Amino acid sequence: RESPQDSSIMIDTPTIQRTIAQRTSTIHLTIPGRDMPSYMDPAIKEIQKALSDQGIRPAGPLFSYHHRMPSETFDFEIGFPVEAEVKPAGRVRSSELPAAHVARTIYHGPYEGLGDAWRAFGQWVKDQGLDADSRFYECYLDDPTKTDPSAYRTEINRILIDHRPNTHVL
Repeated sequence: RESPQDSSIMIDTPTIQRTIAQRTSTIHLTIPGRDMPSYMDPAIKEIQKALSDQGIRPAGPLFSYHHRMPSETFDFEIGFPVEAEVKPAGRVRSSELPAAHVARTIYHGPYEGLGDAWRAFGQWVKDQGLDADSRFYECYLDDPTKTDPSAYRTEINRILIDHRPNTHVL
C-alpha cells in the first residue's frame, strides 16, 4: 500500500486496466451529495428485492457508477453486476458497466475517508499524465454488516480517455 502525503489515507499502488462490459441491475439517482446516505440503503434494498423476486443473484459487489464529477448533485447508478437480464421493477433497470481503460486502486478504511482517497488517487492520475474522463465508479468489496468500517475495502476507478487513433473507449 502507498500512503499519499496524509498517512491516514491508505490506497494500494494504482494500476491501469482494461475492463470488459458487465451487465448490471441498477437504480439511477440524481441527488444532493449531502443526502446520499438517506438514499443509498433504500435503493440497495429495492435492487436486492427485485433480484430476489426474479431469482437472480448478484454476480459481484455493490457499486456506484457516476456519470459525471459531483457538483451540488451526484448523478449516478447504484447496483450489482448480474449474469441474467433483469426485468424493470419499480426504479430497478438493466444497465451496464462499460468496457473501458481505467486507473484503479483499493482504498482501505471507512466510507467517510473516500473523499480524501479520491483526492490522493486523482493526484496520482494527474502525476502519471493520464487523461481522465468525468465518469468514475466505486465497488464496495466488503459487506458493511459483517466488517468493521476501519477494514472496509473500496475499489475506486477513473475511466481514462484513450487518444490513440482508431480507438474508441466508452
